[in-house]
Amino acid sequence: MADTFDFELVSPERLLVSEKVTEVIIPATLGEMTVLAKHAPTMTTIKAGVVRVKLASGATQKYVVFGGFADILPTGCTVLAESAIPQEEASRDMFDKRIAALRADISDAPTDEHRTKLEQMMSELTHVHNSVMPG
Repeated sequence: MADTFDFELVSPERLLVSEKVTEVIIPATLGEMTVLAKHAPTMTTIKAGVVRVKLASGATQKYVVFGGFADILPTGCTVLAESAIPQEEASRDMFDKRIAALRADISDAPTDEHRTKLEQMMSELTHVHNSVMPG
């Protein structure tokens, strides 16, 4: 049996997960990261994406996250998300509202640098939308 470690996924609204797990896949800003027990200490930012969690029981859970950061230690991992929901709660309407709000922010961006950052966020959000809500 694979080694387990403590995992928590927290958003400002609620604690989504606090479990013993064997694996967590995080959408880190520089690419997906797989976290296992005894991982080297790491702190990373995360982008919009899906966090995949393999529980000690063998069950897998998925959560849609919208930015934040992860604190990884050999004994555990905590993801502090700007916003997060279980994947089964995601809806087209939710994504449409987030995309519309982001489009408005892009239109009102005060600088080119800010606009570029928002456009990157739009690209990430669109990718997550298309992978979570195909078709």
